[in-house]
Amino acid sequence: MYEKIQETASWLKQRMTTSPTTAIILGTGLGQLATEITDKYEFPYSSIPNFPVSTVEGHSGKLIFGKLGDKDIMAMQGRFHYYEGYNMKEVTFPERVMYELGIKTLFVSNAAGGMNPDFKIGDLMIITDHINFFPDHPLRGKNFPTGPRFPDMHEPYDLKLVALADEIAKEKGIEVKHGTYIGVQGPTFETPAEYRMFRFFGTDAVGMSTVPEVIVAHHCGIKTFGVSVITDLGGFDVPVEVSHEEVQEAANAAQPLMTEIMREMIRRS
Repeated sequence: MYEKIQETASWLKQRMTTSPTTAIILGTGLGQLATEITDKYEFPYSSIPNFPVSTVEGHSGKLIFGKLGDKDIMAMQGRFHYYEGYNMKEVTFPERVMYELGIKTLFVSNAAGGMNPDFKIGDLMIITDHINFFPDHPLRGKNFPTGPRFPDMHEPYDLKLVALADEIAKEKGIEVKHGTYIGVQGPTFETPAEYRMFRFFGTDAVGMSTVPEVIVAHHCGIKTFGVSVITDLGGFDVPVEVSHEEVQEAANAAQPLMTEIMREMIRRS
């Protein structure tokens, strides 16, 4: 696997005309952030050696290079999920490639179900911690030379980046929440009992991504910042039915606020 990662990174380096140190993973309904990227050039996942291909509706499946906030960046428009049938090494393959390309900071976005009674649909939740509830671990197996066998996880989400996001949100009058995200395998949305269980665990939002990506980025020494758009609510007295289309709609509605915060964070960081 490590040889494939290096092969993919080498292929991209030969074709890159920029030198980004910042990467963004654009999740469900948030791919429109790509329209904010200027001077861009892109590679469909299907054209990149060894790269998986996204199968989820709403995920375009491109690696985009260009500028955002006057900084060179790379962005994944479409991510890979465990529920698609990929193993954890495949799900986190892009983060390994990012490290080889010189990425130092990773911004991760996702759509999530909210369990905190103070949340409403459309809220932005800055992720301050997570619980890994996937049935497999992305670091299981032979250790990669990019980090220690037993990486410390006391600060999976960079506190300075969290503080910067809070500062920018306050300046722009954008309300943000803080919370703990729990990553589950999916692809079903949660039952009312599962929502209540996760809330009992001390989590505020649940989703089917992000945690494996952040773990691997952290293992590589990449600073991470994560934000969830609360696209549905669960675990309350009245069950709420949810569809993928409704999730996308809620995520798209929050898109301008997410874009404003992320663009400014990248410019200042």
